[in-house]
Amino acid sequence: MNIALCHYRVGETDGVSLEMDKWKKVLENMGHKVYFIAGSTGTSNGYIIPEMNYRFEEDLKIERNAYLKLEDYQDEDELIRAIKKLTLKIEEGLKKILIENKIDLIVPNNILSIGRSIPTAMAFTNVIKELGIRCIGHHHDFYWERDNFSQPTCNFVRNVLEEYYPPKDDLISHVVINSIVQKELKVRRNLDSIIIPNVFDFNEKLWETDNYNKDIRKKLGIKDNDILMLQATRVTNRKAIELAIDVIGEMQKEKNRKILEEVKLYNGQSFKEDSRIVLVLAGMIETADDYVERLKTRAKESNVELLFVNNLVEHSRCIKNNNKIYSLWDTYVFADIVTYPSIQEGWGNQFLEGLFAKKPMLVFEYDVYKEDIKEKGFEVISLGDKYELDEYGLAKVDKKVIRHTAGECIKLLIDKDCREKMVEKNFQLGREFLSHKSLKEKLKLII
Repeated sequence: MNIALCHYRVGETDGVSLEMDKWKKVLENMGHKVYFIAGSTGTSNGYIIPEMNYRFEEDLKIERNAYLKLEDYQDEDELIRAIKKLTLKIEEGLKKILIENKIDLIVPNNILSIGRSIPTAMAFTNVIKELGIRCIGHHHDFYWERDNFSQPTCNFVRNVLEEYYPPKDDLISHVVINSIVQKELKVRRNLDSIIIPNVFDFNEKLWETDNYNKDIRKKLGIKDNDILMLQATRVTNRKAIELAIDVIGEMQKEKNRKILEEVKLYNGQSFKEDSRIVLVLAGMIETADDYVERLKTRAKESNVELLFVNNLVEHSRCIKNNNKIYSLWDTYVFADIVTYPSIQEGWGNQFLEGLFAKKPMLVFEYDVYKEDIKEKGFEVISLGDKYELDEYGLAKVDKKVIRHTAGECIKLLIDKDCREKMVEKNFQLGREFLSHKSLKEKLKLII
């Protein structure tokens, strides 16, 4: 079967791109021919429809006027004309690719659920119906989960959300990634769906130090006896990175540093008076407000060093402008602890990556984690499941929780046996419940 996996972008380090890579690998192992169609392809190969790109100017203009304020168009009718014009352009490119490659099945990722790029959703729905191509809508996120896509400025956009996100059609079946949205989709749209959680290939070669990545700490200016706390997600508000800053700020206090200085670290290194605890942020910065500046302010107040390194990290290793670029996986090899304080996730790709990398993880128990993941028995450094926003719009949890989690982090930095038991248990649970094998079994049922 010829299958097209589609998204606004592929070949990046965001969760949807990474999940598409996994589907492609599993589907190809099942004997199918798989193509990527996207607005940009990053380090992957695929067909590009430029108008689908996250940064396509006219699409961004439409998005602003559809959800923020209708001000760049004279009225609703002019906005509608702009949407339909761009829709036709995307339809033209999409039909050409689907027909030339004799596509049997199309799998739009988030295109028919999240609410962004109205022309893309309309174009895909129209082409699916026109060509009679079977479709599996792979819905990672829904517009009602996003404030920026759930406040339409006019009736047309309101109606589009009802009709296209996702559409009801016999050609289109629906895959969601957690049980919470499965129930919500049934209530809101009376649509049935299958849950296919995010997965990872737990049988692939473990990430380790090699000739390519062995200099990464040096490149980042981090010594071997410094502690590297890794935030590998994108930098955006719902990732609540400020909670990781709070924990590291507590770890930096003199009494906690003394504990680290008194014994060897789990890896045999000696934490010295001049050793640092650094929060390395490897993901893309994707925030529409001043979130990064607020993070920097919080970090400065907490005596926490932040290192933004996305200019050195891509989906895959490559050389760019004569500079060595590391893969996202390379950053995990040298992390001492992975921070994952997100307050909202559709599933949790970084959680899977942390399992595979065999790293202890600092986790806020977001709703999907509590509903679909925690029950499997994973051991994490828990930030609990309750937070509130401070006067700056940043998340905060009880100070007792921060003190406790800082203590847990320190314990796992100095107690090698405890650390190894935790990460090995988590790895085996991941292999049992969240592997490519489980994805293959589920895909067999729907393809």
